[in-house]
Amino acid sequence: MRAGRGTAETNASTVRHSALRSSLGLVIAKAAQTGAGFAFWVVAARATSDREVGLTMAAVSAVMLCTQLAVLGAGSAVIVSVGRGEPPARVLDAAFAIVGVAGTGLALGYLVLQAAVTPDTASLSVLFWLTFLVAAVTGTLVIVLDQALVALGRGASAAPRYALGGGVALGAAGLVAWRAHGASADVLMACWTLGTTVACVVGAVQLRRLVGYRPRPTLRAARGRSLLALGLPNQILTLTERAPGLLLPLLLAHLVSPEAAAYWYPAWMMAWAAYTAPMLMGIVQFSEGVREPDRLVATTWASLRWSLAVGGLAAVVLVVFARPLLGLMGERYADSSADALRLLAAGLLAYAVLQAYNAVCRARGRYAEAIIVGMTLGTALCAAALLAAGSGASAMALAWLVVLSTGAAAAGIRLVAVLRRVKQDAG
Repeated sequence: MRAGRGTAETNASTVRHSALRSSLGLVIAKAAQTGAGFAFWVVAARATSDREVGLTMAAVSAVMLCTQLAVLGAGSAVIVSVGRGEPPARVLDAAFAIVGVAGTGLALGYLVLQAAVTPDTASLSVLFWLTFLVAAVTGTLVIVLDQALVALGRGASAAPRYALGGGVALGAAGLVAWRAHGASADVLMACWTLGTTVACVVGAVQLRRLVGYRPRPTLRAARGRSLLALGLPNQILTLTERAPGLLLPLLLAHLVSPEAAAYWYPAWMMAWAAYTAPMLMGIVQFSEGVREPDRLVATTWASLRWSLAVGGLAAVVLVVFARPLLGLMGERYADSSADALRLLAAGLLAYAVLQAYNAVCRARGRYAEAIIVGMTLGTALCAAALLAAGSGASAMALAWLVVLSTGAAAAGIRLVAVLRRVKQDAG
């Protein structure tokens, strides 16, 4: 009995160490990705007009929205399935096949819809359509790769693939800026897509080297149904978290002006660098909640502390250096978006509370409750920001912060109540 208990304690310690390493590895990876992404937009802003930058930003947001839809919760399903002891290879084969088909279909659907609904701002070039499709498929695969490697305790492996992918995209954009000032949105989109493709290829190589996995995608109905049954509730909840931030640049570019999207997106993108810490901690918190449900309360508070420590540091940097950071893109960006960036960065605390609440709901299977909260909050965020769009990016950010903080206060009260009940049940 003593040996068994000692083994269990060792395993628990190993899991906690793996969780912390995965969390910090993912944060570093996303920091590298965000830094390279910001540098990409700095180069793009110097290479072409605000209109072309705005159209490219809208296209990137559309790709990210397609990937969030196309993933169908497969990454979360992989976390649950592997956490329950299912063979990783069989789970991953089904997950990659499902998201590959979904990513292709959604990207094509978006391109056709855009051409029909907003012909004045839609691109019909072959280059744009091809790069959009590739970006949507590889981006979806990378999301599943990230969560699969978290489930396998290898989340720290994300850093080199994001650094390499971001570096390739930045290098391509720099070459374009050097050779052809006044580049079109199509060419900039191709540069960005090159980076996501490289990250996807590196991730596939890492899966093989780290865990011996060789992709054999399959669309067997039984395996697909079980993954979707696990994944779709998680997918809907994830969409309530991510869709507002991804939809807003699209709505601005096509309903207000490409310039409005160009001035909003850099502020949002840099604020997202701070928000990434609680988002990634939430993924690991969910994974640990599935593997060790008895430690959910302790894991939640630990994840929230790390979210605020890491994300809070990033938020302070953004508040202090908002103007010089945006000034790298040009004085017009600094003038239009610096205050917006400061306001969005101040929302870090609210976002961390929401992520902790959603992670607990995922681990406890309380999807309906979290989805209702998320849909209500997401709709309110987009509506408030759009209503304020006529007054500039700062007014939009203030409206966003007020709504986000109100929603987080309600979610925080509910989070405490749920964790109290979990502790009582465990006692």
